[in-house]
Amino acid sequence: MTTTAGALSGVRIFDLTRILAGPSCTQVLGDLGADVIKIEQPGRGDDTRRWGPPYVRDAADNETSESAYFLSANRNKRSVAIDIAKPEGQALAKRLLARCDILVENFKTGDLARYGLSWNDLKDEFPSLIYCSITGFGQTGPYAPYAGYDYLAQAMGGIMSLTGEPDGEPMKVGVGIADLMCGMYAATAMLAALRHRDRTGKGQQIDMALLDTQVAWLVYEAENYLVSGQDPPRRGNGHPNIVPYQVFETADGHMVLACGNDRQFREFCDMAGAAHLYEDPRFATNDGRCRNREALIPLVGDLMRRKTMGQWMEGLRARHVPCSPVNKVNQVFENPQVKARGMQIEMPYPLSGAGTVPLVASPIKMSETPPAYRHAPPTLGQHTDEVLRELLEMDDAEISDLREAGIV
Repeated sequence: MTTTAGALSGVRIFDLTRILAGPSCTQVLGDLGADVIKIEQPGRGDDTRRWGPPYVRDAADNETSESAYFLSANRNKRSVAIDIAKPEGQALAKRLLARCDILVENFKTGDLARYGLSWNDLKDEFPSLIYCSITGFGQTGPYAPYAGYDYLAQAMGGIMSLTGEPDGEPMKVGVGIADLMCGMYAATAMLAALRHRDRTGKGQQIDMALLDTQVAWLVYEAENYLVSGQDPPRRGNGHPNIVPYQVFETADGHMVLACGNDRQFREFCDMAGAAHLYEDPRFATNDGRCRNREALIPLVGDLMRRKTMGQWMEGLRARHVPCSPVNKVNQVFENPQVKARGMQIEMPYPLSGAGTVPLVASPIKMSETPPAYRHAPPTLGQHTDEVLRELLEMDDAEISDLREAGIV
């Protein structure tokens, strides 16, 4: 495992998030060296611990209480179990906050005010604190009080209207992409806020919403609508602005052909023995191919079915035409490029019968401060005693009293 001190070494995060948007965000920061203190409800913890199967299996091949879903977004964190619904738990949380740089939470808007842990409750007491809220709809607007989930954001934010076959029903993306993208935007915002804090000493509130970020990552389809006034249709695997750029059936399977410019289209046609296509004025330019996609795509599809996937891959790659097989997940982790980039790691994990647990690596590559894998996803409350001793200098008797009172 990498042991290099990360770029965010010395930054401590008080993590009040669960599910995916917040945990994926703080995992990124933890990978980059931040000390992430994951605060969880005693006896319950993050809901996703129970979001299975599959679950990690122990030495006797029995299912443990830890789900694969939880493992996916909670590496490089220390779990501390505190009941913030109790005044004593709130007081303990504030003592820990005094040793932290960032608070991240994804409670429903207004909920943390019940515990004295809202931005308004803390901003004067901790003026340098960066306080990031991740919610479905943000802290303002008519929907602010509503609970929000990834699925709702995908539906309300338009991506489902663009996903799926033209004559099929609207389709969500296969993973919780609205959650993940909100987490990425939130991580970026926190890094910017840290830069500002380091210059000025001032913290600030960050208000992140799943719906806002979903609208933002409609990117070119949103701009296509804003410029043209035309609502973009679903195009299945087609691209709104590039043709041909989609999945095609070959003689033995499906693959992606991605002709991103006119040269690549000519190279494809030459390999297919179809020079007449790029000589046709309707198809000579990308603009023409987009306007005449209904005529072109069946012709390209017929050509693609005449060769095997292997023949297309070999020939097109030699001509520098982008293409790819449509891999299943098991094929992804056998891909030589994915292996060469180290995208699967193993970490020691006491609950696993193998003694380790497989995880997806960080995609971030840095020459001086690469991501480090210090902590496997924690069991509930695994680091409670450790953190209380380290940050608050509590002794065993104090911790025992808190545990007997149900505070930790």
